[in-house]
Amino acid sequence: MPRIVLDFDPAQDDAPGFASDTSDLVYFLSWAFSARYGANHELSLAALLLRGEFKIDLLPLLTFADRNVEEPADAEALERAWQDAAPLAECCEQVAAALASGERRLAALSEEYPRLRSNIEELGRIARWAAERGARIRVTYVLDEATA
Repeated sequence: MPRIVLDFDPAQDDAPGFASDTSDLVYFLSWAFSARYGANHELSLAALLLRGEFKIDLLPLLTFADRNVEEPADAEALERAWQDAAPLAECCEQVAAALASGERRLAALSEEYPRLRSNIEELGRIARWAAERGARIRVTYVLDEATA
């Protein structure tokens, strides 16, 4: 099952983690990223709606990498995934508010991806926690438990 793994710089021994399954967030990040390449999945369309009608800059949320390094380009992508935590927290807060807005095209996602909003809210809280400590954050994903 895919899941999100977070890193902090500097390392934070007391860092909070996700309390639930993050597969819905992995799916959203992947499809939202692919929207720029013309993906026509419901999550890609939701990302376009968040950008267009809600005017949310999704770049902080879409700054992530595959944790499994198989070639030098993967290692470079992993290094580029580090970001300031405050903009990520703000982005997550805006996306969560949009998902909670009742907008019918976004509300439909809650049936298919019931943990998406809570995953984004939780990521926002974790990013805010990191920002308060002056730590950078890196969002990565794994597709298989063996690759963590």
